Amino acid sequence: MDLIFHNARLIDPDRGERSGDLCVTRGRIATAPAAGATLVDCAGKCLAPGIVDLGVKVSEPGERHKESFRSAGRAAARGGVTTIVTRPDTDPAIDTPEVLEFVSRRGQADAAVNVLPMAALTKGRQGREMTEIGLLMDAGAVAFTDCDRVVADTRVLSRALTYAAGLGALVIGHVQEPGLSRGAAATSGRFASLCGLPAAPSMAERMGLDRDISLIEMTGARYHADQITSARALPALERAKANGLDITAGVGIHHLTLNEFDIAGYKTFFKLKPPLRSEDDRIAAVEAVASGLIDVICSMHTPQDEESKRLPFEEAASGAVGLETLLPAALRLVHAGHMDLAALWRALARNPARRLGLNAGHLGTGAPADLVLFDPDAPFVLDRFALASKSKNTPFDGARMQGRVLGTWVGGRRIHPQG
Repeated sequence: MDLIFHNARLIDPDRGERSGDLCVTRGRIATAPAAGATLVDCAGKCLAPGIVDLGVKVSEPGERHKESFRSAGRAAARGGVTTIVTRPDTDPAIDTPEVLEFVSRRGQADAAVNVLPMAALTKGRQGREMTEIGLLMDAGAVAFTDCDRVVADTRVLSRALTYAAGLGALVIGHVQEPGLSRGAAATSGRFASLCGLPAAPSMAERMGLDRDISLIEMTGARYHADQITSARALPALERAKANGLDITAGVGIHHLTLNEFDIAGYKTFFKLKPPLRSEDDRIAAVEAVASGLIDVICSMHTPQDEESKRLPFEEAASGAVGLETLLPAALRLVHAGHMDLAALWRALARNPARRLGLNAGHLGTGAPADLVLFDPDAPFVLDRFALASKSKNTPFDGARMQGRVLGTWVGGRRIHPQG
């Protein structure tokens, strides 16, 4: 569809913020409008590249009652997310070309947004034998990860990284020392002790990262740490980048906007993996995003049904949904003065797209017209039952938030609001 977005506040991660018009021809951003293009009056609101969300769980196959591609696609469209990079922690795990092809077909048929699947790094995500990385790449896998299961056997991980390096495959790791972090529901400290919860020190993250950095140096693999949430891990990450290793890092939006005190009252919607950190850790992570040390902000969208959350805190399932709340939660960082919109969009869209080799996440000529129009100042109170996700496990239920999505387009086609 040919469009002219008029009177927009353009948020371009590459060129900063400016006011003006944006032309779309045949589903791509163009320098000049096509004859007969439809005019979209943005009324001075923000127009930015669609968010590329790296690490979304869609519970197909196996747990479709928690989240389907159709419901995840609706939630993404309402949240300004135009590309979801899906995790392989399904039942069964996405560890063969056949399962990957099923997921790809289902995503293309049912989701309104772009769906890029990741595959498991080891068979069954058990950490014992690596998957057929080459065949899975041929079937469309964009990265390889065992998600929140750490490959504890260093020999297995080193072999997988060596094989991935030979194919140029991206490996995504969850950096936690598995022995220290096993069974943890909180971060070690006085507050966790007062709550009587099993806890793990934030140093477990640093130890896991140190091990993986050593293996990256040895193998030359392309590597992305899915969540860096503690201040102790940041110097190691900085040194690895300074030494020229092919490493990037991400952080979930909940760890940038919440801290360990939010688990007071044992509200299981605040139980995450890794657990929420101290306020000092949260601020350190925010500053690392602003400086570019942490490259990516993601939702870590993890749907859980009511039954798995209505349990004692230490027994409840970990994770929270985040597709629809990613944008307004991330705007808290802008409203608090930690970064501007262009810097935020580098972490939300440009950097994840670049890491995956996608021509997306920017407003340059020829880029796909995957766009989000939003009002960064529009206030609202979140009602979890109004979410499009099948699961409603958000820690932001009842929270006052700012930032509403007014429209979402994929390839120049409007997918939200429909009609």
